[in-house]
Amino acid sequence: MTDRSFTVIENHWITLKDGTRLAARIWMPDRAESDPVPAVFEFLPYRKRDGTSPRDESTYPVFAAAGIAGVRVDIRGSGESDGVIDGEYTELELANACELIAWIAAQPWSNGAVGMMGISWGGFNSLQVAALRPPALKAVISIASTVDRYNDDIHYKNGCHLSAQLSWAATMLGYQSRSPDPEIVGDRWRDMWLQRLENEPFFMEEWIQHQRRDDFWRHGSICENFADVGIPALVIAGWADGYRNTPMAVVEGLGDTAKALIGPWVHKYPHFAWPKPRADFHGEAIAWWNRWLRGDQNGAENAPQMRAYILDAVKPAPRRDFDPGFWIAMRDWRKPEMQCFYVEQFGTLMEGLPIPHAPEHAIYLRSPLDTGTTSGEYFTLKPDAEMAIDQRLDDAGSLTFQTTPLAADHDYLGRPVVTLSLRCDAETANICARLIDLHPDGTATRVSFGVLNLAHREGNAEPKPLQKGERTSIRLTLDACGYRFRKGHRIGLSLSTAYWPMILPPPENPGLTIDIASIGFGLPKLGDHEAIDVKQPDNPDPLPKYIEHAPATTKRQVVRDLAANKTHYEIREDTGLFEHPGTGLSTRQLREEVWSIAPDDPLSMSGTSIWTCDMRRPGWFVRTVATAAISCTATEWIIRASVIAFEGNTQIFEKIFEEKRIPRDLM
Repeated sequence: MTDRSFTVIENHWITLKDGTRLAARIWMPDRAESDPVPAVFEFLPYRKRDGTSPRDESTYPVFAAAGIAGVRVDIRGSGESDGVIDGEYTELELANACELIAWIAAQPWSNGAVGMMGISWGGFNSLQVAALRPPALKAVISIASTVDRYNDDIHYKNGCHLSAQLSWAATMLGYQSRSPDPEIVGDRWRDMWLQRLENEPFFMEEWIQHQRRDDFWRHGSICENFADVGIPALVIAGWADGYRNTPMAVVEGLGDTAKALIGPWVHKYPHFAWPKPRADFHGEAIAWWNRWLRGDQNGAENAPQMRAYILDAVKPAPRRDFDPGFWIAMRDWRKPEMQCFYVEQFGTLMEGLPIPHAPEHAIYLRSPLDTGTTSGEYFTLKPDAEMAIDQRLDDAGSLTFQTTPLAADHDYLGRPVVTLSLRCDAETANICARLIDLHPDGTATRVSFGVLNLAHREGNAEPKPLQKGERTSIRLTLDACGYRFRKGHRIGLSLSTAYWPMILPPPENPGLTIDIASIGFGLPKLGDHEAIDVKQPDNPDPLPKYIEHAPATTKRQVVRDLAANKTHYEIREDTGLFEHPGTGLSTRQLREEVWSIAPDDPLSMSGTSIWTCDMRRPGWFVRTVATAAISCTATEWIIRASVIAFEGNTQIFEKIFEEKRIPRDLM
């Protein structure tokens, strides 16, 4: 396919030194033959042929038209690439990325300068590869990523076990079990497919072996040594996503070489993300690449270090297409000054510090274990109930404090902090803290939250059991936020001992005795800043249109079985069946996930996630069904998984992974 200014190479084989052939899709500026151009590289397991093609086709043609080549490569064992994937962000994956960067830089059409970018997995490995310093890599753009794989990804959060860990393990089992496209790989497609099915790992088996922050998680966590990253990084995130902490962490860690952009968005590229307003990602990226890959003196290095959208008294809704707010910029980001609050004896949040040596004012808190059903997803793909909804239902099972109605607007940007003292009659327990905007009509908006496994109160590397009944002081840092509390609203703090299904419960549910006289609540003031406008995309609907054969549907509900004393959290997501008009390939994915718990029994917890993935074109149809499940005892996590594959209506493969019973490690 040829455009006036670029050509698309649908598939190009790149052979690695070990003989593995990786599949690449390349957008090549026509002028590259006579005038070498820079290139942007993206390296993912999400299948260039179908999985990421809509977003690839929204961006790489724009880059190519601007004279920047795009090289989108499938990780081994993904899409049409040879081999079998060996895990997340492994040494092999990162070494392959460095080899590919060198290959790109050596091509006759390349000017020798390469950028790397991506969202989520691609945002992660962009930063990780940057820390390895391949010579041709000159800059990165990282979206919805992390610098700390233990605390800011889908596995664990301050020692709490995220349910997203099972969800993502099931997702990857489903993704990696899909067939390559016969139109690309030819007759060997079936052999390649069977090799994947037989050998692909169930990622959670490895993840759950590492319940504390050990070398497994330190690998790829660039916060271990930010100095390893010696190139400029543009880091982007959204307040509605689980990866909202990274931009601040990166600019604090890298200093002047990093720029942060934070909008109201879910886990999507900002030129088509929800809620609006969006940002002109194409313009931002092209300016970034031209500065660092071409040497254009366009001033990209002089952009404010922090640009953020401050949400303005947002209300939860069944769908949030637009969030009110305003853009601000800070030339130099510094950790903010904190506005401190304490809890006075009648439970009101008052400005100031807790009174030193105040008499203990103990309140016992034991939240129902199904507290948390309004929490939404850890990372969100749609602006619906995947986002946190009205918190009043969860507040009913929580200890809540609030200010009197505010006499003026209060603006914040940064990470809130809660300090308090407590007692517990078990070796560990979880605590969740939520910053709430209480609207005059009673609506409760979750602005930020944080969770802590109390055995991890002194760090995640070497958890320590609580001393039963002994007074213990903790400090809990909540996720980053940018928010305006309006005059007449109240600032709320909600504490709970459960936040299910987002985090899984510990083996006991003893409750906590909290000294409310000890509570300190610090909110990060919005410091010196300037008001700015962030350019909107020129194209309000940039994603390509594919042929719809069946519509997408979504369902998310909480079922409380009062007779059985069980709560079920149920998810059904159907992408619909869509055909790529250029390839004739139609795909569909169905996610069915159920979490269950008895509100008074932590050992009743269970979760099952099933992914059904279809691929078809006339005369050819394949399907895989991947299932992953978790349950527990007082001493063990129990995980199970299976994959079934069909060619047409005939089952051709089944693999049942051996049940794993992994000791709980103070979790």
